[in-house]
Amino acid sequence: MAWYDSAIFYHIYPLGLCGCPHENSDDAEGSHFDTLCDWAKHAEAIGCNAIYIGPLFESGSHGYDTIDYRLVDKRLGSNEDFKSWVELCHSLGMKVIVDGVFNHVGRDFFAFKDLKENREASRYKDWFLGLNFYGNNEYNDGFSYENWGGYNLLVKLNQKNPEVYNYHFDTVKFWIEEFNIDGIRLDAADVLDHQFMQKLRGVCDSLKNEFWLLGEVIHGDYSRWANKDMLHAVTNYELHKGLFSGHNDHNYFEIAHSVKRLLGICNDYRLYTFVDNHDVARIASKVNNKAHLKNIYILNYTLYGIPSIYYGSEFGIEGNKEKSGDWNLRPQLNIAEYQDAYESNPLTALCCKLAKLKADYPELTYGVYKELSLTTGQYVYARILDNCAIVVALNNSDSTAWVETGLPMSGEIEEFVIEKENMVGVEPLSGDRIKIELPPNAARIFRISRA
Repeated sequence: MAWYDSAIFYHIYPLGLCGCPHENSDDAEGSHFDTLCDWAKHAEAIGCNAIYIGPLFESGSHGYDTIDYRLVDKRLGSNEDFKSWVELCHSLGMKVIVDGVFNHVGRDFFAFKDLKENREASRYKDWFLGLNFYGNNEYNDGFSYENWGGYNLLVKLNQKNPEVYNYHFDTVKFWIEEFNIDGIRLDAADVLDHQFMQKLRGVCDSLKNEFWLLGEVIHGDYSRWANKDMLHAVTNYELHKGLFSGHNDHNYFEIAHSVKRLLGICNDYRLYTFVDNHDVARIASKVNNKAHLKNIYILNYTLYGIPSIYYGSEFGIEGNKEKSGDWNLRPQLNIAEYQDAYESNPLTALCCKLAKLKADYPELTYGVYKELSLTTGQYVYARILDNCAIVVALNNSDSTAWVETGLPMSGEIEEFVIEKENMVGVEPLSGDRIKIELPPNAARIFRISRA
């Protein structure tokens, strides 16, 4: 199977993590890859085997207003620094994917600068959509254009123009040959041209074996993007929403419904699962009861998909969106301040244990999902592979619950201890049924080997 099937990602927003200036300038040079090396080692220590780092390339501000696709942002370091960092990650057994911001560019991108200077005579005018040389904007360009999200800082590219997509394809080739990256997360994939993404898939397949393409998609039928002709996976925002609201509302039906619906739509395509990221509030700020964080992370690691951890959330840090921007979601952190977290922080220790379970037991990667028992407060499911199954039983209630459930097979039951207090009763019933005692806001994980 491909490496990404069994991946556990660590997600880094480098400009925030390293405390870079929010606006780029001629004197904004930095050297932060030593810091990023320490975080890569931390990611490996908590059991991750892949890193998504981005945005990474030269931009004017937050990283998504790209100026130069082939130059590492000088606020972070140099191309050589990044190349060495990828080599370190590979030596640690971790793959590396970067942000591909192919839908739009910043206003200082070379082709747009030419457009501002030469207007209708610019050879790049067909690189951009919606040009109106009789219009204007807040920058007083004397013309208007399509943008992303209503922000004229982000100039919409014409992806149907062969020059544009060939420029992007040459960029991808450069990234692979220069840095040896292993995949790309396509920013704003839900508004990218589908033919462009199909062509990109063919180019990437020809350049590097098992090169992975992930698309940022919020809503919709994810199979429109995740399929054999286009992308390998998309961001599972539907499950992300269920993970916190299903606990805040004490409603496991929401989570279970999403799981079944997405499996029905996407079949064997593993979606990219996450509890938070650089665009949404930290999970510790979203849950009403922080005791639910444990179950949320257990679901993230054990449901069908490719789990991801956003830097700092393994420590339970908080952060809400603000009207002024998203930098509060992307804080500077010092890994030295968290060196004792592996032992002293229950959430960090849990992530380590779950990563080891996923690494040791292929059921959690390749196993077929089967719902066993479901109420608003309790949820039991299995991941079944050959003659073995992992059973996960969760309780979102503030009181102890007894759950009676069938098992996917008869055989020897081994319990994986997530927390010491979970060593409580299991009562065998007739046939392949058991009764499980679940502590408040907790879970138990079993493995069954067919007799």
